[in-house]
Amino acid sequence: MYIGSPIRRKEDHRFLTGRGNFVDDIVLPNAAYATFVRSPHAHALIGTINCTRARMMPGVLLVLTGRDWEEAGLGKSPVLWTVTSRDGQPMLEAPRPILTADRCRHVGDTIALVIADTRAQAQDAAEAVEVDYQPLAAVVNAPKALEKVAPVVHEHFGTNLAYDWEMGREDEVLREMGNASHVTSLNIVNQRIAPCPLEPRAVAGQYDAATDQYTLWSTTQNPHMVRRWLSENSLFIAEHKLRVVAPDVGGGFGQKIYHYPEEATVLWASKIVGRPVRWTSSRLENLIVDIHARDHVTKCSMGFDRNGKYLALHVDTVANLGAYMSPFGSCIPTYFYAPMLSEIYKIPHIYCRVRGAYTHTTPVDAYRGAGRPEALFVVERLIENGAYELGVEPSEFRLRNLIQSNEFPYTTATGVTYDSGDYPALVKNTKRMANYDALRAEQQRLRGEGILMGIGMSGFIDCAGAGPSKLIAKLGARVGFWDVVSVRVHPSGKVTVFCGSHSHGQGHATTFSQVVADRMNCDINDVEIVEGDTDRIPYGMGTYASRSMSVIGAAMATAVDRIVKKGGKLASHLLECSDEDLEFVHGKYTVKGSDRSISFKEIVKATYQGADYPMGFELGLEETVFHDPEDYNWPSAFHICTVLVDPETGKVKLRDYYVTDDVGCIINPMIVEGQIAGGLAQGIGQALLEQCVFDPSSGQLLTATFMDYAMPRADDLPSFHLETQETPNPNHPLGVKGAGESGTIGAPSAVANAVVDALRPLGVTHVDMPLTPFRVWEAIQAARCSQV
Repeated sequence: MYIGSPIRRKEDHRFLTGRGNFVDDIVLPNAAYATFVRSPHAHALIGTINCTRARMMPGVLLVLTGRDWEEAGLGKSPVLWTVTSRDGQPMLEAPRPILTADRCRHVGDTIALVIADTRAQAQDAAEAVEVDYQPLAAVVNAPKALEKVAPVVHEHFGTNLAYDWEMGREDEVLREMGNASHVTSLNIVNQRIAPCPLEPRAVAGQYDAATDQYTLWSTTQNPHMVRRWLSENSLFIAEHKLRVVAPDVGGGFGQKIYHYPEEATVLWASKIVGRPVRWTSSRLENLIVDIHARDHVTKCSMGFDRNGKYLALHVDTVANLGAYMSPFGSCIPTYFYAPMLSEIYKIPHIYCRVRGAYTHTTPVDAYRGAGRPEALFVVERLIENGAYELGVEPSEFRLRNLIQSNEFPYTTATGVTYDSGDYPALVKNTKRMANYDALRAEQQRLRGEGILMGIGMSGFIDCAGAGPSKLIAKLGARVGFWDVVSVRVHPSGKVTVFCGSHSHGQGHATTFSQVVADRMNCDINDVEIVEGDTDRIPYGMGTYASRSMSVIGAAMATAVDRIVKKGGKLASHLLECSDEDLEFVHGKYTVKGSDRSISFKEIVKATYQGADYPMGFELGLEETVFHDPEDYNWPSAFHICTVLVDPETGKVKLRDYYVTDDVGCIINPMIVEGQIAGGLAQGIGQALLEQCVFDPSSGQLLTATFMDYAMPRADDLPSFHLETQETPNPNHPLGVKGAGESGTIGAPSAVANAVVDALRPLGVTHVDMPLTPFRVWEAIQAARCSQV
């Protein structure tokens, strides 16, 4: 009835009419404003902090420093995953301080906060805080950070190497490489990028002295987790005394998973000044303080036999962690990267080594895709170059190495088991959409006219749903990835669903309602979805890693099925039949083979009236389900794109883009299409435009505004041609797989392959992202010079 229908998003009307409720919209009478003193140095000792002049300025209520935080006995931001090095040693763990007292380790490190009556007064006073800095040498490049002469970020470690981790048997891979007919090698930089959500972070904190209760409003993706971190890691307040509310949030993309200094400090300050305290980030703060992503430097090789079959893959990556270990900063370059390296292909032998390095830069954590785009870029660039070096047509090269549809469940050389899929169908359908043979013919014709046209492709799986808690605990996780739903049927028959997830653009109010209404056979408008308030929803893990429908959807389906089954027990009693003789169709319980029936709404009324019910029947219709997934789920996709490159300027024009996605059973095709298109825009942004650039000598972020950090605009993107195929997830009651990160994963490698394909006749075999006009022009000039 509802599942599979492109129903328009229920929540959009209030957004489009200006009735969204974001943190900065929340009215808190008599609120004061916070401004933070941030380090202007990438690395410096902090001497005296003179706050006298700031405290005397108009409207100033309070100035607090890292020393004040330490004297209060307060804590740090959490680290949620520990990684063990290949020698058996635990990683060197450096959690981010809430306020740093003795040493700043990146530009933007948080040193103090000022509370004043107005935002302008707080900003003026923050500029009057005098900090005695002793600047020190800094290192921003991860491989350089591992050199013996590099400045050490955390002096008590004596090294910048946080961990040296590996997966697979290197001796086996090297042996296979030695036996290969051909080996392709590349040095790859997967550049650092910033998530840049539309809404910068904002927080507001209020302490109620009468009840000893704290309330935090925050632009977070996981309010219950923030409440726990405030309780256990930073403020040490009893959890039942804390309420965290995440109202409407204007994009997260992983950047808003983190526990940031502002969340703890505004609550701390509110108690001291006796007033609500609020803060909203500037875009400059968003770019220098909030987590960055990617930033890998990789040496990789792939071996092939004489028939073009893939034999072995060897990967050696140095991952930049930034100045501190972020919550998921350790697992993204390891467990969310290396196990994905088989992608949709049969690669019998895979080895990956990852070294995590501290640098004097903004900490690195999750961004849409989180490890999977980095893995795919390695594999697809090697496959693309290998195809041309062996003289095999690129799509045929991929087709002959795909996992076949009759081989599922399929366990890869990295030890993960894919649940289902049809990868040959993905490739063939995308080639059909693109009219691939005609594109190749056009390419040859245009090359004859001196026009550089490139065709690129990439095929991949995603690791969605964030995995079973028992498994990830064995891998070092300090948090579970289960989630929870409470479904409450009211006496009127209306339904409220309380979810542990959070919607910040995913359309949960619509898709979750579709699931409930479909399985309960009720009107979709009778279903309300509640998220984001720890005082209303049960303890849940929030939204990230394409886990909402994967985990929450399973819990929701189970809860609804239990309610329908429970209602059936009362219906069989009232209809005087056995449970086995009853069926639930179109919102009615009907005795099979008869016209005797009773509607679900009548059962609801009878349940709450309690006048007639069987022995042992518990009144009320409400179910809570905690769901821990059996395994990750494995969405897949294939991308083909075409580009035109101007050889005189290096300008890349993205002309066509074709995608076939398999995200299992689709709840709402319109929302899935929107998720994929949004992800494509972000992946293309990384491929062509975006990069966080630090000055290597000073550690200053040179791309700290949108004048320098180039975000994709509408005229940078073509119209996308998107289709789906449905291979149901056999381990899920709805058959779904994750959909939210697909576009971001596939686009960088597809676009890079297309640009190299355009430039290959000139002798170019690789260009690092972002593929800016200057970088492409440089590659063209270098190739021309090498041929002279």
